[in-house]
Formats: sequence, C-alpha cells, structure tokens
Amino acid sequence: MMPQATVDGVREFVAANLPEVQCALDDHVTQAMGELPSAGADYRNLWASIGQQYSGGKNLRPSLTLAAYAGLGGDDAEAVVPVAAAMEMLHTAMLVHDDILDGDEVRRGRPNVAGTRRRALEDSRLTPAQVDAHVLSAALLGGDLALASSYDLISRAKLPAHHRIACLDLITRAIRTTIAGELLDMYGDMTAPKDANSLLVAELKTATYSCVVPLLAGAQLAGGDPTMVGHLEKLGASLGLSFQLVDDDLGVFGDPEVTGKSVLSDLRSGKRTELLRLGFQQADDAGQALLAAAVGNPDLDEDWAGRVRDVLIECGARDRALKVARQHARMARRIAYERIPAPLSGYLIDLIDEMEGRTS
Repeated sequence: MMPQATVDGVREFVAANLPEVQCALDDHVTQAMGELPSAGADYRNLWASIGQQYSGGKNLRPSLTLAAYAGLGGDDAEAVVPVAAAMEMLHTAMLVHDDILDGDEVRRGRPNVAGTRRRALEDSRLTPAQVDAHVLSAALLGGDLALASSYDLISRAKLPAHHRIACLDLITRAIRTTIAGELLDMYGDMTAPKDANSLLVAELKTATYSCVVPLLAGAQLAGGDPTMVGHLEKLGASLGLSFQLVDDDLGVFGDPEVTGKSVLSDLRSGKRTELLRLGFQQADDAGQALLAAAVGNPDLDEDWAGRVRDVLIECGARDRALKVARQHARMARRIAYERIPAPLSGYLIDLIDEMEGRTS
C-alpha cells in the first residue's frame, strides 16, 4: 500500500508539497523579474508585490488539488505541484482584481499590490489624482500578470498534453465563471438588497474557482473517471458556498487582527451578501431604515457598523446565514461520506469541519 492510500498519507502528501508549491511560485516570480531587464525597476517591483500577495494565505486551493490527486491514487509530486501552484496564482489574481473593485488596499493585514504602490509614492511630487492613477495601474496590471502566470505555470509543467490542455481549460472555466459572478456582484446595486441572488453570486464568484476547479484539476491528473468528477464538482460547490457564507460573516463580525481584513469594506460597498440580503428581508421597519442608511455609505464608521451588526443579530439574519452555511457544509460532508472513496473522503471531511469553524 502506498503511503498516501490512507487519510494520514494524503494529509502528509499535502503538507510535504505545499512548501514545494511555494517554491514553484517563488521561482516563477523570480524568473519573471529577471526576464525583461530593460523594463526597469518598476516592472521588477510589480512582480515582487505579486510575490508578497500570495504568501500568508490558507492555501485552500493548492491543498485541494494536492489532496484530490493523492487521494485518488496519484504519487508524482512533480506533475501536480505546478498545477497546484497555478491554482494559488489564479487566486492571487482574483484577490488583486477584487480589491480594485472593492477599493481595498490592505489584504491579510498588510498592503496589497495597490497599497504597496501607494506607499512607494508617499514622498513623490505627484498630485493625488496622479497617485490614484498609479495605484490603479499597478493593481490592474499586477492582476493581469498573475492571471497570465496561472496559465504559464501549467503550460510549462512536465505533463502529458491531454492533462495540460484539460488543466488549462479548467483555468479558463474558473476565470469566466468568476467574472460572471463579479458582474452580478458589482451590478447588484441595481437590485434591491432583499431581492439579490446572493447565493448564485457566491457560487459563481467563489465556489467554482476556489473549490470545484482545484478538486477537478487534481482528479484530472490522477485519472479520475467522469462519475467521480461529477461528485467532486457537487462537493466543491457546496464547500465553496459554505466557505463564502462564513467569509461574509467574518467580513462584518470578524476580528481584523485575526482575519487581516476590514470589517467595514463590505458594508461600505453595499455588497449583496446573503447575510445582508437576509437582514433587509427580516428586519423590522426601523432596522430596514438603519440598514438602508448605513449599508452602501462610503463614509460608514465603526459606530454605524456596530448598529448594523445589532440589527443583523436581532432580526435573526446572522443566525440564518450561518445556518445556510452549515447546511451546505453538511451537504458537502454527505457527498464525501457517500460518494468519495477513502482516503480522499476522510481528508475532505476533516477539511469541511475545519472550514466551517474557522475564524479567519
């Protein structure tokens, strides 16, 4: 029996190869920084800020790829590591661009690509408008570089052609689906908050690229059959929805010192999350009036945010949103129990439990 034919073996395979994923990302960024010396320091610095972006995360996406691969019988780390790295680089691109849309310049408790560029210009003679243009340019172009890199990592991997093409197709699917979700999210202010299709947004914007595609990439490399791919797709969608619903809760009720993320930005942007949809739906007239005045206000402060939190708790919206998250976690857990073979099922069940109870 191969070592990864047990839950502990899969867990060890993931733990042993996550550092290799980090090395693959670092090597990619380092190589890219040196490829165009004529482009100058700004180009190198942009790559460096991308490298800082992907460090310190949860590694959910590469972990799922590594686990699906090992749990379905794969044992060639050299084949799967570049694909797992591509999943994390894709996530980096999504974060960089999502922060632009949300107007955030901090990620994981430190300046993101946009924030890094703003800091670099603190002592410049540029006007505020020029500084803003520089910051936006850095974030847009940095996200584009990260997107291209997700393809590059796979295209240069030592894989049979059919695996390479299949994984590249998965990256394309992830990008297109996420953009569809982002459009629904960004255009959400044209819809009354209580009428928003927030679960569809979460599935398109987050669940597919965060859980479904990484699982399918690992299964593809391990030779998973179409039936298994279908089960993993359903599991990934439920896991991703549960993950996003908890993430939305942390975006309002979390501890910024733990999450590394503002608890004001989602409220200021009026993000149409399931939590806020339920708040507008279930609050009394006074609560709805407060939510209407506060949510979407770019000047919302902590005092107003505290009042919003009180309304969301008192009307039961927070409890109900977290109940929906638990329902999706149970669905993912049931699929793992009933449809996914050991040892992958055991690894995924442990991960589902961990994700459901996270605080960051």
